[in-house]
Amino acid sequence: MTEETDEVDRIVGAWGAQRPDLDFSPLEVLSRVDRLSRHLDRARREAFRRSDLESWEWDVLSALRRAGEPFHLSPKQLLQQTLVSSGTMTNRIDRLVGRRLVRRESDPGDGRGVIVVLTEEGRVRVDAAITRLVDAEAILLASLSNSERDRLATLLRKLVIEFEHLP
Repeated sequence: MTEETDEVDRIVGAWGAQRPDLDFSPLEVLSRVDRLSRHLDRARREAFRRSDLESWEWDVLSALRRAGEPFHLSPKQLLQQTLVSSGTMTNRIDRLVGRRLVRRESDPGDGRGVIVVLTEEGRVRVDAAITRLVDAEAILLASLSNSERDRLATLLRKLVIEFEHLP
């Protein structure tokens, strides 16, 4: 039984022939991660498009939905979860209010503050999008067994944690 090859194997093989002095094993892993990222990006964009959402809208709405009942967060909490600037978040909230996917309300815990609340329409859209997203991602991973998925998730978590702790 011969092992299948992919484009990364061909690229690494060509580089290996040209530069046998270098270790190309990092390319074998990270070039595949990059290619998978592109497939994932396409699947996500399609899932969001089918729910009439942009990816940035998904980021905000999904943060609100994950917060649980009553589906609200402060703008500061949204900033922390979406990693965008304050000005960008204000613009995003304004646009989502305009689409009636969220609304602003006075913060009951702080009369001077504001909270962002997911509307029923926003909840319907984000729920449809997450269903489509999970289905699309399951297709991307269909060639792996559950134990292979678990091992891969563990290894990727280890890498992500390492990257996130870099200065």
